[in-house]
Amino acid sequence: MNITVSPRRLLLILLAVISLTVVYLLGVARSGAPLAAGSTRAVNTSSTQPSTIAGVGGTGITVGSTAEVTGTPDTLRLDLSVTATGPSVSSALKRANGSAGAVQKSLLANGVAKKDLKTSGLNITPTYTSVKGGQARITGYQVSESVTARLRDLNRAGDAIGKAVEAGGDAVRVNGISLDLEDTGALVTRARDKAFADAKAKAGQYARAAGRSLGDVESIAENVAAGSPRSVSYLAASKMGESASVPIQPGSQAVSVTVTVVFAMR
Repeated sequence: MNITVSPRRLLLILLAVISLTVVYLLGVARSGAPLAAGSTRAVNTSSTQPSTIAGVGGTGITVGSTAEVTGTPDTLRLDLSVTATGPSVSSALKRANGSAGAVQKSLLANGVAKKDLKTSGLNITPTYTSVKGGQARITGYQVSESVTARLRDLNRAGDAIGKAVEAGGDAVRVNGISLDLEDTGALVTRARDKAFADAKAKAGQYARAAGRSLGDVESIAENVAAGSPRSVSYLAASKMGESASVPIQPGSQAVSVTVTVVFAMR
């Protein structure tokens, strides 16, 4: 049986095949585009996230330790003031200056250095009285002068305070005394040695538990803390009696050092 295909029909068949091929390829390309776009978005999103494995696998060990040592306060801070009144500012100020001068002279004569003595305040206020009709009338003025001193010889501090109060007379008001430890160098050194030794012992224990040995120190950070000045109660000058020496018990004050040490491990 002979089949005859005309050139025209052959051309039509060829065109149909080409058309189907083009349609198929276009369909594949369109179906793949969302996948590519989705993949791009995923990459961009993940690239903005922080790494969650940074530092994993490090060979160091970090330990911290705090050591505290105590010492005896070596400095006493004295805060006092003198108060005087008078019918005028000048008269009140003159009386206050006289008492304050006597107090300062006494302190300087009893072991206080000039650099440790200063005038820390001056206050002048009017005094009033009520008159008929509810109005107030100025009757005079009150002057207060404040003095701050650092006494570095605690064995003489009590006697020096008593003599200063006596020199200033009834105008003197002791606002407070406090004890402080200023020379902390030796204490900090001792606390630092103790803290580092303890940190090294801890690190060695952890290294042995992990089946490793302790290596060199990679970094050290420290924080030093000294106790704040300790206030001491003080009786009013009027109850002391003449030339009374104030009993001073310095007690103790703590200094601590906290270290954070990073050791390598072998």
